[in-house]
Amino acid sequence: MNTFLTRIGTGLAAAAVLSLAAALVPAPASAHPTIDIAVANWKFTPAKITIPVGEPTTIRLTSTSGVHGIQSDELGIPMTSIPNGKVVSVTFTPAKAGTYVIHCMIFCGPGHADMKLTIEVVASSS
Repeated sequence: MNTFLTRIGTGLAAAAVLSLAAALVPAPASAHPTIDIAVANWKFTPAKITIPVGEPTTIRLTSTSGVHGIQSDELGIPMTSIPNGKVVSVTFTPAKAGTYVIHCMIFCGPGHADMKLTIEVVASSS
């Protein structure tokens, strides 16, 4: 019985050490950048973002008024609807550097024609 209790005690001590070590190790960095974009009638905020070429990037779109949409075949962004009051995330990996202008894909009123998001894709510095 003494051997049994020693094994249990050793096992618990090892588990406690592993648990403590896990708590002290910093969490890994995000797998890829995430950019928050507010979407409202006739504007994206921010209206321009810069992202690295060849890296997966997530844009998290939150509509605060109206239903809107984005799409870019060049960037690999599928047609995505952003319902009012909802958050929609889109992950894509830009293949080449350049400046891409994405217009709102769902008619949203008199300012619709001017509603655009500019995505500048730049070569990574590493």
